[in-house]
Amino acid sequence: MAANFILLLLLVALNGADGSLIVGGRDAAPGSHPYMALLQVRGRLSCGGALVKEDFVLTAAHCQMARPYTVVLGAHALAANDEPTRQVFSSVRSIPHPDYDGHANDIMLLKLNGSAQLTDAVKLISLKKGRMNTASRCLTAGWGDVGDNRTLPTNLQEVNVTTLAQRTCRRRWRSVPIPRTMVCGVGGGNFQGFCSGDSGGPLVCDGAAAGVVSFSGRRCGDPQTPDVYTRISSFSDWITTVLNNN
Repeated sequence: MAANFILLLLLVALNGADGSLIVGGRDAAPGSHPYMALLQVRGRLSCGGALVKEDFVLTAAHCQMARPYTVVLGAHALAANDEPTRQVFSSVRSIPHPDYDGHANDIMLLKLNGSAQLTDAVKLISLKKGRMNTASRCLTAGWGDVGDNRTLPTNLQEVNVTTLAQRTCRRRWRSVPIPRTMVCGVGGGNFQGFCSGDSGGPLVCDGAAAGVVSFSGRRCGDPQTPDVYTRISSFSDWITTVLNNN
C-alpha cells in the first residue's frame, strides 16, 4: 500500500504540473542560482535540475521521459525565451540510477548535446560530501506550482528549508519507508516547501547540492508529511563513475 501511495504521489507530480513546485516561497534574485536547470518538454515545464558538469545535469529519476528534454540554463523567468543569459541544450541520454524502484534511489543524470559556457548566470554546483547535521539551514528553488496545482510562477522561486532528524521524518511519514539515502526538510512555516513542477531540483546546503527533490505529501509544504529529497552523498560514487565514463 505504501508503494502504491508513493507512485500516486509521483504520478501527481509528473502529470499535475509536470514535475514538483515552491509554495510559500519568494522570488529569487536574478542570477542567484546559476546552477539551476529548467527541463522542458514541448515548451512546458517538466522538472528542475542542477548543472554539475558542463555537459551534465543532475535531476530525479522519476523525471525520466520517453522523449528528450529541452534543458535551459541561465533562466530566471519561466517563459521569457529572450533572456540574454539563457543557454539552451537538448538531452541526449538519460541515466537513472540502476536501483531506482519508483521510490528509493530517485536520482538521474542527463547528458547534454553540448557543453555549457560558464558565465555569471551559468555555473556548476558542487556536491555535498559526508554527513549532514540535523536542523541544517538549506534552500531549494524551482519554477513549480505555487500552491494550487494550477498556477505557475513568473520567475524562479526559492524557499528556506530546515532538515529533520531521520527518526522525526520516519515518525511523521508512518508507513512510508524513509531510508538513509533520503533526507527530509520543512519550510519555516506551515505549507512552505516544494510542490508540482519542482521535482529534480537541488536542496542546497552551505552552497553545495545536498539533495534532489523527490516527493512530498498530498498537500505541498505540509510539515506532517515533510518534503523528501534524495541524499546526494549516498550516491557520490555512482555520480563520479557516470561523469567519468561519459
